[in-house]
Amino acid sequence: MDRPIRAAVIGTGFIGVVHVDALRRLGVEVTGVLGSSAARGQARAIEAGLPPAYQSLEQLLADTTVDVVHITSPNDQHVDHAAAIIAAGKHVVCEKPLAITSADARMLLAQAEAAGIVHAVNFNQRFYAQAQEMAARVRDGSIGDVRLISGSYLQDWLLFDTDWNWRLDDQAGGPLRAVSDIGSHWMDLACFVSGLRIDAVMADLVTVHPLRHAPAGPVETFAAPSGETVARTIHTEDIANLLLRFEHGARGAVTVSQVSPGRKNRLSIEVDGATSALAWCNETPEELWIGHRGRASELSQRDPGLLSPLAQQATWHPGGHAEGFPDSFRALYRAVYADIATGQPSPTPSYPTFADGLTQTLIGDAVLASATSGSWTNVATI
Repeated sequence: MDRPIRAAVIGTGFIGVVHVDALRRLGVEVTGVLGSSAARGQARAIEAGLPPAYQSLEQLLADTTVDVVHITSPNDQHVDHAAAIIAAGKHVVCEKPLAITSADARMLLAQAEAAGIVHAVNFNQRFYAQAQEMAARVRDGSIGDVRLISGSYLQDWLLFDTDWNWRLDDQAGGPLRAVSDIGSHWMDLACFVSGLRIDAVMADLVTVHPLRHAPAGPVETFAAPSGETVARTIHTEDIANLLLRFEHGARGAVTVSQVSPGRKNRLSIEVDGATSALAWCNETPEELWIGHRGRASELSQRDPGLLSPLAQQATWHPGGHAEGFPDSFRALYRAVYADIATGQPSPTPSYPTFADGLTQTLIGDAVLASATSGSWTNVATI
C-alpha cells in the first residue's frame, strides 16, 4: 500500500475505545467511529479527539479512505456488520464471538476467504509477550509432550443480582455468556499455547442469578448500577466448569466465572508437559513460571533480550518497564496490519483469523450440547 493505512471502528463502548487507543499507538489513522446512535457516536468522537462520527454503516462503508474496519458492537450485530464490510472489500477485525451461531461463523469465513481480505478475531490474550513465550517453549519441545492444560478465567463484575449489561440479554449476547465472553479467550489461548485442538468437552453451567434487576436505562460495561430497575429472567450462565479432551491425548480443565468476588479480570493458565511445566496469569503479565521436578523452579521476568524470537514480536519496552492489557491489543494489531499492508492475508497468519472464531463457536455448540445431555460431546471440525 502506497499510503498510510486508515481504519474505522464500529462501537464506542469500553472495548471500542481500547481498539482506538491501540491503533493510534501503532500510528494507524482512525478516520472515525460509528456509535449505537448518532449522538453517542459524536460524543465519543469528541472525547477521543477524532473526526466527526459516521452517521450510519452505509456512510462508513462508502468512505473510500477506510481500508479496515474494527467491529466492537454487541454480539448479535457482528454477522451483519462483518458481511457488509466484506462485501465492501474492506479488511475486518471482529471482536469475539465472531458470530452467535457456528453456521453464521462458517458463512463469514467463507465470504472473507472468497474476498481475499485480511480477517481477524480479537483474541488479544495470545499477544502478551509471556503468552507468546509459552507457545514458543511448547513448540521447541522444552517441556516435553503436553499432558495437562488447566486454569481459570474469573471476574466479579456480575456478582450481584443488580449488576447488568447487554451481555446478560441472550438475544443480544447469545445462548452462552461467560463461556462465550471470557471462556473463549481462555480456550483460544490454550489451543494457541499448546498447539492442540480441543476434541471434546464435558460442561457444567450454572446460573447463580436466574432473576436480575436491570436498570431502566443503558449501562456501560463494568459500570456500577443505579436508578430504577426492572426484573429480568436470565437464561445464560454465570459460572462454567469445563473438562476438555485435546488431540493426542492431552487433558484439560477450566473454570470460568463472572461472579468471583475480588477477581477483576484474572486469566490463569498452566501447561504441564512430560518434563517441565509453564504457568502464566494476565494480572501479573510480566512473569512466566517454569516448573521442574529435579531442580528449583524458575520465575522468568519479561525481558526482550531473554525472550524467544516469537515473543520478541509482541513486546516493545526493556525489561522492568511493565507492559500489559493495552499492549496485547497493539501487538495483535501489529501482526494483523503487517498483512493489511500487503493487501492480503499471509498463507499462515500469526494472528487469530475467522477460522479461529469459527473454532470457538463450534466449541460453544459442544458446550451447550454437553450441558444439556450431561455427557461428553465431540467438537465438530472446520
